[in-house]
Formats: sequence, structure tokens, C-alpha cells
Amino acid sequence: MKPLVGETRVPGDKSIAHRACLVAALAEGESRVEGFSGGGDNHSTLKVLRALGVEVRFDTPTTLLLRGVGLRGLRASGAPLDCGNSGTTLRLLMGVLAGQSGHFTLVGDASLSARPVARVAGPLARLGARIETPEGDHPPVWVHGGPLRGAELDTGVPSAQVKSACLFAGLLAEGSTSVREAVPTRDHTERMLRRMGVSVVERSGGLWLTPPDRMVATGFSVPGDPSSAAFFAAAAALVPGSTVSIRGVGLNPRRLGFFGVLRRMGARVEVDWTTPEAADVEPVGDLTVSWGGLAGTEIAPAEVADLVDELPLFACLAAVAEGPSVVAGAGELRIKESDRIAATGDLLRALGADVVDTDDGWRIAGGARLVGAPVAVRGDHRLALCAAVLARCAVKGIVTVDTPQVTTVSFPGFLEALERLG
Repeated sequence: MKPLVGETRVPGDKSIAHRACLVAALAEGESRVEGFSGGGDNHSTLKVLRALGVEVRFDTPTTLLLRGVGLRGLRASGAPLDCGNSGTTLRLLMGVLAGQSGHFTLVGDASLSARPVARVAGPLARLGARIETPEGDHPPVWVHGGPLRGAELDTGVPSAQVKSACLFAGLLAEGSTSVREAVPTRDHTERMLRRMGVSVVERSGGLWLTPPDRMVATGFSVPGDPSSAAFFAAAAALVPGSTVSIRGVGLNPRRLGFFGVLRRMGARVEVDWTTPEAADVEPVGDLTVSWGGLAGTEIAPAEVADLVDELPLFACLAAVAEGPSVVAGAGELRIKESDRIAATGDLLRALGADVVDTDDGWRIAGGARLVGAPVAVRGDHRLALCAAVLARCAVKGIVTVDTPQVTTVSFPGFLEALERLG
């Protein structure tokens, strides 16, 4: 196995880019978004915003200019709004559109059309939102826009998408809105709203938002996506002699759970901060990860929210680490782009790992000597990226992926970037 050595960058954080574009659409004037990811999910958000009357143009391949229409200026589209594969696009728009005027239909591809939406519609209904899901707890979603009133909300599930939909709806409500979570989730939306001058304060165990009269356009700089950086970090941790630096990565504390676990397993992880921590700014810096020999560990339910997107990748590391690993409390993975518990288990077993799926995670024996084989990733971009990382440490044979093109959903150019490192 040839070591991976060098430095690289990753696309802009797609979670932040979604939110920057939505905030820019609701502001007055032209906003500039730098560091925009070229992934398919973010382009789904742009496609919908154009259909809603927002002028969007590219200044460079990664720099957007969006002319917002004001808090209540989105126009109803006669055609369904296609969110593609992006659950973030659909769920956040449920909150954004609930307080607009007109009727909106949100749809998605086959994968998105199987994902739950009642978790969003329920809290929004307490604000007065009128949302219908005619085919059960999944898209299509009919949003009948109208006046909203502030209320005290409980998200019910630990989901930044649910929280963000509630906060976006709160922007358009009469009176203050509070949002409480049982487990803290990533805080990109509240940071961004504070940057726009919106009052979002932590009080009594929740967030309290006071709606503004207006928001004025500004500039946003999207840092590198830590979820994308995790794949380079994992590859470096798996291959002896490797050292990889990832430049300009977002270092939001709610997004660094995977790197803490990686250090706990025995990899060397160094963080170089280039911006200070602040409530309305996303911290940014560089990550350097080196192989150090990996040992199994346990992921407890309380840790899941801070690395839910990286748990399939953790399972890949655990498969070859020395000693057993356990993941519990991650039932949310069963309703992602695929059933990621089953899909990850199938992927690892196909390559020779000893993995048992549970209702909410895995039991992983560790110590596997992986061998190449054909694998199916069920159209899931993160599983395809995991397969590419595992191919670096297979002791023999070739790992072949049925749909490698799905990596472009979140990380166009990943395979080429991995090749340049070794």
C-alpha cells in the first residue's frame, strides 16, 4: 500500500452553502457567496431558488451572486419544485415557504421521495403552517403559504434540518419563536442569521429568535466541508506512512466529532486554527492527519449527532482497526439517502470484514484484511466515497463500484484528488 502524502483542499461545506443561498434569497439586494460547492445537492437549491424568482449567476465557478427578493418576496411556481436528492433543500424550504404567499409543491428523486418529512411538518404546524403530504410521511410536500405566529417548539428528533426549518419559519412569524432540541446539533443556521443581524439567543435551554423587519444583502465565505475532509483523513489513517493536510476546512465544533474519534483510535490529528471562534462566524483552519495505528472504540448515542454523516466512514476504519468497535444510537442512518446501516454492512462484508448490523448501528470485529470485490452503493454518495477509501488498503484485488458517478453529489473530483495524494 503506497502512503498518501501531500496537501489538498475540499469543496465548500454544502450544509453552509445551502443556508447561505437561502438567507441571500430572503435578503434585500445582491449577496456574494464564495466557496460554493459544485455538488449536485447545492445545485438543487439553486434550481429551486431560480424557480422562486431569485436571480442567480456565477461570477466564478465557485462564486455566486444572488439577488434576494426580501423576506416575503418568493413567488409561487406553477410547476413542482424539484429538490433532486437533497433532503436539506426540501426540509429547509418547508420552513422558508410556509410564511410566503401562494402554494408550493416540493418533490425529489426516488431516494428523496422515500425520506420522512412529518418530523418537519409537525413543529411547523405549531407556527400555523399549512403543510400536506398526500402520500404519507414522504414527498411530495404541499406547502400552502400564509401568515405564521411565533410559538415554543420542540424538534422532537436531533436534526439540524428540523431546527433550521423552524428558525427559517420563525423569521416570517409574528412574534418570537423558540426552538428546543434534546441533543444539540450543528449550528450553522443560527450563526448565519446572527451574521445578518437577526436576534437569535440561547435562553432556558433553547434558541429564541426575534423576527427582523428586513435583512440586507451581504457576503458569505463558505469554508471547506469537514465531512468531505473526513475521507482524506480516513485514507491517511488507514495507510501506514501517510500524512495528509487539508487546507481551509470549517472547524465548527459541532462538525468535528469524527476527528476526535479518529484521534481516540490512534491516528495523529493536528488542528491549525486560522480564524477565532465567534457566535456569528464559522471557524476555519487546516487539518493534518497521519497514520498511527488504529484501535477499535465505541461510539455512544450521545456522540452520534456530531458525526452522523461520518459514521459509515467510521465503520470502515473500525473494520480494519485492531479490536472490536460498536456503534449505538444511530437509527437515523436508516433514513438517509439509503439505509446506511444495511448498505455499509453489506459493503464491508463484501470486502471481507466481520460486521453485524443492529437496529441502530453495528458490531464490528476489527482486524479485517480487506480484499477487492464488486460493491453496490445503492446510489449513495457517501458509500461510494467510503468504497474509494477502502480500496487504498485492500491487500489484494480491485474494489469496483457500480455507480461511481454518485460521488459528484457531494464531492466532484474526489477520485482525482485522492490519486494525486498517492
